Order: sequence, then C-alpha cells, then structure tokens
Amino acid sequence: MFLEALGSALLGFALAWAAVQRLADRLPARGRVLATGALGGVFGALVTHGALGPGHFLATLIGAVAVAAVLLSLLIRPASRRLRRSAVV
Repeated sequence: MFLEALGSALLGFALAWAAVQRLADRLPARGRVLATGALGGVFGALVTHGALGPGHFLATLIGAVAVAAVLLSLLIRPASRRLRRSAVV
C-alpha cells in the first residue's frame, strides 16, 4: 500500500507539472496545482484500492492518475477572449 501511495503521488505530481508547463496561463498558482495533482493521485489510489482490494497495483495507479486528471481539469480557467457586443444592444 505504501508503494501505491508513493507511486500515485509521484504520478499525480508529474501530471500536474506537465499541466503547469502546458497551460500555465490558464491555471492558478503553480504550488496549488502541484499540490492538487499529488493529493488527487493519493486520493484516487485510496479510492481505487478500496474498490478493487489488494493485488491490483497497476489498476490502482491508473485510477490514481484518472482522479488526479479530473481534479486538475477543475482548476483550468477558460481562455481569455474578447467579448463581442450583441447587435441588439
């Protein structure tokens, strides 16, 4: 269980780091994103391990990455775009 938690935290952190590198202008502060990725990975591992039980190391890591990705996607802001005025103003 310890290796699953450590591996999932590292995978979540790596996913968050990649998101910060790719979408820096659409995400909040770097530390918040990195912490969300790592904690999301650990939470995903906990949930997946609880659902599947012991002995499913790879599936637990996949579940951890999925939950971390979902939590990181909630942090993304819309791209800034200029609002157009309606013709009926």
